[in-house]
Amino acid sequence: MKIVVCVKEVPDSAAKMAVEDGEVSWGDAPLVLNPWDEYAVESALQISEKHNGDVTVITVGKEGSNEALKTALAMGCNQAVLISDPALGDVDSQAVAQVLAASIQKVGDVDLVFFGRQAIDGDMGVTSAQTARMLGFPMLSHVSVIQSIDADSKKLTVDRTTEEGRQTVESGFPSVLSVSKDIGEPRYPSFMGIRKASRAKIPVWSLADLGIEAPKSLVKWPDIQVPPVREITTEMVEGDSPQDIAEKLSDKIMGEKVL
Repeated sequence: MKIVVCVKEVPDSAAKMAVEDGEVSWGDAPLVLNPWDEYAVESALQISEKHNGDVTVITVGKEGSNEALKTALAMGCNQAVLISDPALGDVDSQAVAQVLAASIQKVGDVDLVFFGRQAIDGDMGVTSAQTARMLGFPMLSHVSVIQSIDADSKKLTVDRTTEEGRQTVESGFPSVLSVSKDIGEPRYPSFMGIRKASRAKIPVWSLADLGIEAPKSLVKWPDIQVPPVREITTEMVEGDSPQDIAEKLSDKIMGEKVL
């Protein structure tokens, strides 16, 4: 079974975003594997271990953006590929989906493609569905449980978490899945895995290697501003009794015309 996991390198979740001269800056925050993508990697590895599979992890980024890929390799993925090209400097999710779809087709004969629920920097959560559409694969989103996989008949059954509850869905191979954190706690990279990842030579594919032209971005961000700072003051209402406090609070609320 051949599996691909698409991941993203993002600033550490503790980083604070700032806007300087219309440009977004994360300061000196280290870049890490997107936390949601850790669950996708874990899901792919569990299936690979049960069905003698092979897991390739792919990301789109700048040259040298290998931290997320090395983390995935340290967790147990077999191969990693970085997609990097000067034409991909400022692209939207639709353009990224075109590049990921071409990358998956280049890997060839892929049975399952995994994504995390969303990236913590963009918070859009649409790249998985867009990639599935580009590939023409069925899309299973918000997967919380993988009930069964039949590698021989190339079918799988999963549970999807929705606002109304859970749905049980069946699909065939190939399919694209985006998983939630309910899928299972991601494993920690082993010491041997970290050593292996540190020595790994990660290939870099350009748009020419994928045989595609630079994708056009339909969404642009012409202006980015920092939200105005809200000043909040706290006043403690005191009194001789609960009733006295309640009356003072009621008068203050009416005075401020909250009610």
